[in-house]
Amino acid sequence: MTIPENFTTDPGFDAAEDHIGPFYYRQANNGYDCAFLPDADNCNVNGLVHGGVLMTFADFSLCLAATDHYQQQSCTTVSFHADFMAAASAGKLITCRPEVTRRTGSLAFVSGRLVSGQQVVMTFSAVVKMLRP
Repeated sequence: MTIPENFTTDPGFDAAEDHIGPFYYRQANNGYDCAFLPDADNCNVNGLVHGGVLMTFADFSLCLAATDHYQQQSCTTVSFHADFMAAASAGKLITCRPEVTRRTGSLAFVSGRLVSGQQVVMTFSAVVKMLRP
């Protein structure tokens, strides 16, 4: 399996995401589609994608959506909740379409789900604080 066409990544933007990922995205109607192709280095002792790796991919996705790809602001996650629904495996594409459900002057509320094949692997919701340059 490979990353679908029209997806891109930003190497060097976030060292931690480069180390764990790479994570990919493409702008879509009213938001972003995100993708991640985990390998054996992303797996836990059971041979499945580590929950912390899934949470990092979700955080990448939600921050991308909250900031509209960091066009004018950055952000920091202040609250994050995840529910693991099923296991994810190396070599199987994981996708996410984060949704900004509400914005205030300084906060964004974002939710989403990680999907592998036809199966929801994880759902999440988060609050991020918007940071002005």
